[in-house]
Amino acid sequence: MSTAGRTADGSGKLGGVLSGIAVAVGCVLFLGGFAWAALLYQPYTVPTDSMAPTVAPGDRVLAERIDGGEVRRGDVVVFTDEVWGDLPMIKRVVGTGGDKVACCDDEGRLTVNGEPVDESYLPGDGPASPSTFSATVPRDSLFLLGDNRGASLDSREHLADGDHGAVPRAAVSGRVDAAAWPPEDLGMLPRPAAFEGLPGGVSEPGPLRPLTWAVVAGTALILGGAAYGPVANRRRRKAPARA
Repeated sequence: MSTAGRTADGSGKLGGVLSGIAVAVGCVLFLGGFAWAALLYQPYTVPTDSMAPTVAPGDRVLAERIDGGEVRRGDVVVFTDEVWGDLPMIKRVVGTGGDKVACCDDEGRLTVNGEPVDESYLPGDGPASPSTFSATVPRDSLFLLGDNRGASLDSREHLADGDHGAVPRAAVSGRVDAAAWPPEDLGMLPRPAAFEGLPGGVSEPGPLRPLTWAVVAGTALILGGAAYGPVANRRRRKAPARA
């Protein structure tokens, strides 16, 4: 065999080994990322337009499975409370235990403990709520509002209840991290800056983004590694013979 033939054969074996490693690593990333995401996240379908424009009715969202004690102001959460109908609902947390939540101030803003909150996620330029209200949130409870305040049935509708419209933290089953469907609404839900300056700040994003990148990288490695063999064989067939 010629030197050129031995060199081609050696590079072909090395390429085969590397492609096999790429496929193996890709499988670990893809399956590991997918399995971990399925363990940590639960999909939900948004039932109404109460959270528009953040998420629209019919949108599929991914909610990180969390304990209610991890919830912070500004979080969009999935919860179930029998007083509210005993069905999974999606609302935004605007107050936690001990907070006094009120609306509206002279500029039409929501206030938390007297501090105005500029809610950039609300639709339109009107006040933060078409109706005025004031409530003190009981301990270990959450005050919840929809982003579409004119169409949302939320804590404002339950102010006469024993908990002043709040729900227990234990009612929360997940925190929405992203919209997954339809494609035009695909993306992460940002943590609202309006609540960052309040005690406790805002929550940290879940691991959905790195898990997504792991799945994408795994897919690329699997496809790239699997494609090496056919591409290499085609090149060998086209390569001119050498003495």
